[in-house]
Amino acid sequence: SLGIVITMLSVIVLIPLASVLVYSLRISPVEFLGLILKENVRNAFFTSITSSFLAAVINVVFGLIVAWSLVKYEFPGKWLLDALIELPFALPTAVAGITLSKLYSTTGFFGKGLSKIGIHVAYTQTGIVVALVFVGLPFVIRAVQPILEKMDGQYEEAAFMLGASPRMTFFRVILPELKPALLTGFGLAFARGIGEYGSVIYISGNSAKNKTQVVSYVIMQKLSYIDYAGATAIALVMLIISFLLLLFVNVVQVRQSRRTNLL
Repeated sequence: SLGIVITMLSVIVLIPLASVLVYSLRISPVEFLGLILKENVRNAFFTSITSSFLAAVINVVFGLIVAWSLVKYEFPGKWLLDALIELPFALPTAVAGITLSKLYSTTGFFGKGLSKIGIHVAYTQTGIVVALVFVGLPFVIRAVQPILEKMDGQYEEAAFMLGASPRMTFFRVILPELKPALLTGFGLAFARGIGEYGSVIYISGNSAKNKTQVVSYVIMQKLSYIDYAGATAIALVMLIISFLLLLFVNVVQVRQSRRTNLL
C-alpha cells in the first residue's frame, strides 16, 4: 500500500511540480527577475493576491455566520441550504464565471441595479472578488461547522452564569475556540483564490490597462504565445506561494491538535 501511495503521489503531484522547478533552474537569476518584474506580471500578482486576500476575509465573516446559523438554528429548508454549500465544489468554475458575469453585467439581474448607483462589478476587480467569494466560501463553512457542532454548550452556560454578556461570551469564549478553524478556512480560501482561473476569467475582463488580469490568465497567455520561460517563472512563484499557504494551514492544524490533546 505504501508503494502504491508513493507511486501515485509521485506521478500526479511530485513529478509535475519537480518539472516546473527543474525548468526554472535553466533560467538565470537575472532573466528570472526580468520575467517576474514585468509590469503586467507585477500587476497580475498584485490583483490576484489582494483580491484573494479580500475575498478570504469576507468569506471568514460570512462563512462563520452561515456555519453558526446551520448549527445553532432550525429552520425550513436547512438541509437544502447545507447541501447547496457544496455547489461551488461540484459546479464547473467556467459555468460559475459565465453566470456571475451575466448577473453582474450592466444588463444583468444584480448589475443593472448596481450600475444605477454607480457601482460596476463585471469586468472590474470587484467582480474578481465576487467570483473568489463564491468559490472560497465553502472552505470556511466546512472548516468551522464541525467545531461548532462539537463545542460543548456548557461553556456558554457557564459564561452566562458568571455574568458575561452575549457579546463577551462570543468574543472571549467561543471565538478563541473557532480561531484555528477560521485560520484554516482563510488559508484554504486564500490559496484557492490565488490560483483560480475559470470563475474569474469571464467576469474580470482580462484588461491589462484596467489591471484586471489575474496570474493564472497571464500564465495561459504566455503559453499561447509559446513563452515557456515566462510561464514557468510565474508558475514557480505561484508554487512557492501555494506551498507557504499550505504550510501555514498545516501549522495551524498541528497547533490546534496539540492544544486539544493537552486539554
